[in-house]
Amino acid sequence: MKQIASFFVALIMPLLLWAQTPADTITIFMIGDSTMANKPIDMDKQERGWGQMLPLMLQGAIKVDNHALNGYSGKSFIDNGKWAAVLERMQPGDYLIIQFGHNDQKQKDPKRYGDVGGIYDDNLRKFINEARAKGGKPILCNSIVRRNFPADVNAAHEDRDDNPPEGFENLKTTPEGKILVDTHGEYVEAPRRIAREMGVPFIEMNMLTHNLVQGLGTEKSKELFMWIPEGKYEFCPQGKIDNTHLNIYGGTVVAGIAARAIAEAVPALRPYIKADYIVTYPTY
Repeated sequence: MKQIASFFVALIMPLLLWAQTPADTITIFMIGDSTMANKPIDMDKQERGWGQMLPLMLQGAIKVDNHALNGYSGKSFIDNGKWAAVLERMQPGDYLIIQFGHNDQKQKDPKRYGDVGGIYDDNLRKFINEARAKGGKPILCNSIVRRNFPADVNAAHEDRDDNPPEGFENLKTTPEGKILVDTHGEYVEAPRRIAREMGVPFIEMNMLTHNLVQGLGTEKSKELFMWIPEGKYEFCPQGKIDNTHLNIYGGTVVAGIAARAIAEAVPALRPYIKADYIVTYPTY
């Protein structure tokens, strides 16, 4: 009997949720990498993508459908069928926020690498053109900044992967400088250029987060990222140092900054952004 009841609940639940969603609800689809993605929250896990926190800043008949994924580039998002799945769900009047770059620059990985001026640019154009063909409204972003304060600003900077090892004992004592140095190179400028070329709204996530992290400084900025002390959380008893991915606080702050930028770049979405996030979130 319990099995029948469980089956019945599973069958009608999607219908109940659908019935509770107003017919005029706008969907904001999000595609991108781990810095935007939804993260698991079991075992007191602390990592959050800024797209995961964006719904907290919204109000009214609007929802977020976040398809950003750990480790993905624009190339792998298309090649693995993730983009086709998003496109199938998109309806006229929906929005699409695009943020790739962290993984597109990984030259040693042919499954993800896309060169600026070539595959990377072409994929951004593909997302924009195909979303528009479905009646969607694309919004282009560049990558959020990594927390990178090298002692020598002229030194080479290693591109860390999406799943850095735990227990960075050496990094805990590595000297840091006071100047934040971005690691994305041309992958910051390319989305700006494509946005101008194709006439789509552009969100300057790199500059906004650069100003945020630099404004907080070397020590205070650690509070935004996955600097996890040893022995505090079940999910990571050894501790972790990760200067790429945001924690709960960092994801919330960055999402708030993004919400204000979206309201400015896309006036039609401004009524759906809670006023507190338009007014109070700092960019430093």
